[in-house]
Amino acid sequence: MVGVFVGMKLRVMRHALRGNRAIGTILGGVVGLAAAVATLSYGAVSFADPGTSVDLLASIYALWLLGWILGPVLMGGDESLRPEHFSLLPLSGRKLATGLLAASFVGVTTVVSLVAFAGLFVYGQRLGGGAALVGLVFTVLQLVLAVLLYRVVTGLLGALLSTRKGKDLALVVVALLTLSGVALQYVLHTLGPAIIDGQASELTSVTRALPSGWGAVAVRAAGDGQWTTVLLLAAAMVVLLAGLLLAWAKLLARRVTHPAYHGVAKSRAKRTGRALLPATPLGAVVGKELRSWWRDARRRTTMFSAMLVGPVIMIGPSLYDGSAATFASGAGVCLAFYVPLYTGNLYGFDGSGFWHTLLTPGAIRADVRGRQLAWLLIVGSVGLACCLVLPAATGHPSTYPLVLSLFAVLVLAGAGSVALQSAMAPYPLPDQRKTSNPFATGGNAGCAKILPLLGMELLAALTTIPVIILEVFGRTQDLPVLRWLEIPVGIAIGGAFYWYWGKSAVARLTATGPEILAELRVSV
Repeated sequence: MVGVFVGMKLRVMRHALRGNRAIGTILGGVVGLAAAVATLSYGAVSFADPGTSVDLLASIYALWLLGWILGPVLMGGDESLRPEHFSLLPLSGRKLATGLLAASFVGVTTVVSLVAFAGLFVYGQRLGGGAALVGLVFTVLQLVLAVLLYRVVTGLLGALLSTRKGKDLALVVVALLTLSGVALQYVLHTLGPAIIDGQASELTSVTRALPSGWGAVAVRAAGDGQWTTVLLLAAAMVVLLAGLLLAWAKLLARRVTHPAYHGVAKSRAKRTGRALLPATPLGAVVGKELRSWWRDARRRTTMFSAMLVGPVIMIGPSLYDGSAATFASGAGVCLAFYVPLYTGNLYGFDGSGFWHTLLTPGAIRADVRGRQLAWLLIVGSVGLACCLVLPAATGHPSTYPLVLSLFAVLVLAGAGSVALQSAMAPYPLPDQRKTSNPFATGGNAGCAKILPLLGMELLAALTTIPVIILEVFGRTQDLPVLRWLEIPVGIAIGGAFYWYWGKSAVARLTATGPEILAELRVSV
């Protein structure tokens, strides 16, 4: 049965990896392989203190394990073989878990990770034949641990999001995973040199105790002839893997036997007071979109994650480098630039429901403008709060004109680019009635569809040049009036892109609506 699942995965990959998608996969594999080779090389480096190699490898492998959890959760899980496809087959949960686990090892990510974990074998070769053998065994065990842990975490979050309270809890988990990027930056810039110098004993004690560090500890123990320690660590790893496999089998069984879709929920809300939105087609679309971004687990997870990552990129460095506090004041600007990159598939979220808009006379324009306005209300309110609070909180109030003007350009242009990208290159997503995992992307935009969005974001970034020129001239000539003039200039530039790209999205949907509907109806 394992061979059947592996063969299915290989066939899916053979049909999927074509054209631009294959190019993107190759480029990603090359970058990942470079990081893996760098990790492997640390196993061959000799240090004055023999324990430094263990500390360094244990810490690096903790980051790789974190990447297996954080990366797929934020970017979307691999759902090319979904458990629901096998719900009618006489397979036990354990057999299904084993088969899908075997299929999970077929991919570029696992090959790259295997090269990285092979650093244990390289390290063991320096200590003798027995240590090299132990390193080879733990290379395989740690790869299995990474894949299994990723599957359990994504399966657990998917199960949690089948309930309303679970959805809120899972979003907190996503927030914590996103904020862990701050810890990653701190490790790379501060703790890395400290580990090599032997000045991070508390951290290395923790990384050695984590399962990701057991391999390095076991190889060192084998080199010292402490075979009892090696056997205990190997037995503990096997027990942990067995427990994760059983947990994943139960999660799969629940996912197959308890579909996420339970019909239309009855609304208990009662209208009190006058509605804030006008009783027009535009107001209806805005209201619908606001409720969808809040209630739809997949939409909410995408928006919430994207909003967090941008500020983390800017605020993170300031936590360990005081000179980077100026960048933290621009977290709202980074948010406005980053969120459109992840939310430019509005019609993909709707799927075949797009036919309602397509068949309603005159509805396309209201639909596009309503989606733009709803997106702007959500992203703009959060980003504006960051722009108003952070410059003063970081001790750089002089950056207010520049921050607010850049934010105005990017958030308004972002609302336009999201609409146009959704009309130009929507791609289907898995039916939420068949899967409870909000991180499952199933469909893939591919390079051909991602590049236009990147191009639009780059163009929006280039249009900030007039604002930057005013900022430079105002500072050099000591003219505060010019600096505050940046804000209306930024609003005018961003507003022009908001209007023009929205108009282009309306024209695109009007001209190619049936073709877009046909593509969104494809089952993934």
